[in-house]
Amino acid sequence: MQKIVEVLPDKTGLIERALAVVLDKMQSAFQSRGTCTIALAGGSTPKPLYEALAAQDLPWEKIHVFWGDERYVPPSHPDSNAGMARSVWLDRVDMPAANIHPMPTDGDSPAGDAAKHDAQLREFFGVPVGEFPAFDVILLGMGDDGHTASLFPHTEALNVRDRLVTVGNKDGTPRITFAVPLINQAHCVLFMVAGANKKPALTQIFAPAADERAYPARMIQPQGELWWLLDGAAGSEMQNI
Repeated sequence: MQKIVEVLPDKTGLIERALAVVLDKMQSAFQSRGTCTIALAGGSTPKPLYEALAAQDLPWEKIHVFWGDERYVPPSHPDSNAGMARSVWLDRVDMPAANIHPMPTDGDSPAGDAAKHDAQLREFFGVPVGEFPAFDVILLGMGDDGHTASLFPHTEALNVRDRLVTVGNKDGTPRITFAVPLINQAHCVLFMVAGANKKPALTQIFAPAADERAYPARMIQPQGELWWLLDGAAGSEMQNI
């Protein structure tokens, strides 16, 4: 694993750097594999990144978009990660509908929909049960509790090693999330973290030793590149990492 930690002056600088990294990884994927697979993060931090991507002139037919986690709400719900990305990016560019792969949330069973998406991913990547596909880019955020995707502290989702997708648990509310091994198979994982409220968790995540079940972002150790992009408020004490 190659780990890169960068502290940018502010959130604007964070988004600009994230855009540069994502575009670079997309170009590398186009050159080596002809397509790029990217999994998006939810939350407010990456929204300006998606808006910036919408303004780019890219071969949209070569990009396949997925999500690392999703709230268990209909796609039209204001809390939907897919809905947010569609409104600020995907609906604004000429991307084929078949290239957009949202997590299903329209069944009556989070576990059933997680299994359905697991099968969808295996079919798309052509990997059998027991193997894990490699996304080109997985975007992640981090909560002030150290969670990432919908991998929350001390929850059952952290134990999953035999599936690509599982059910996360946020205070008793189900979500669908990539499992740790799938994230760790990626060519590039990019964390975007902003805000002073993230500093205590970051201190634990970057510490030589800490409880990874208490700070699940510590579990993210991809076989490819691991990028941590922090704004000044979040990373003011991380300059020497």
